[in-house]
Amino acid sequence: MRKIEGAWLLLALLPAAPSLATPVAPRPLAEPPPRVPQAVDPQARWAALAPAQQRDLRARYAAWRALPETERQRVRMAAAALAALPAAERDALSGRFAGLDRLHRDGWQLGPRLGALYPKLQPLLGYLPEPQRVPMLALLHELDATQLAQLSLLSQRTPPQERDALREELLAVPAAGRAEWLRRKSEE
Repeated sequence: MRKIEGAWLLLALLPAAPSLATPVAPRPLAEPPPRVPQAVDPQARWAALAPAQQRDLRARYAAWRALPETERQRVRMAAAALAALPAAERDALSGRFAGLDRLHRDGWQLGPRLGALYPKLQPLLGYLPEPQRVPMLALLHELDATQLAQLSLLSQRTPPQERDALREELLAVPAAGRAEWLRRKSEE
């Protein structure tokens, strides 16, 4: 399961960090080097993309930049592991990832730890108001495994009409009192 999670994480972030896609093993010397096309102006390449592709790449790049360095390192290790797989296995993983619901695919942009939990956190975090995005992401990265499990439980238990209030309350709790707040709320 870890191999699949690592691959999905990498597939979610790969276009944002194309250098991660470089295969680990060097090309055999007997194979001629690939032909390099004339240098293409990066601005021209960008302008040739559809607006939806540009938005998607911006979102992936922002997600990559928002990851803590420890999470980025895990992504780099997943990239190396994925690059070492046979092409057929990489293609199969890519197909499985493409078959996931978009909400779950996008959840992997939060990194390995949060991406694995995103299906459970999605009810609470899937539609965050813009002003809550950065503080909530920072808060999530501060939570330990027990606290994330408690928040996952709350996310699934909370009716849609009460989620906004729960998020606001969670964001208002000082870091020192968050563990107790999550414990108490998850036991209610």
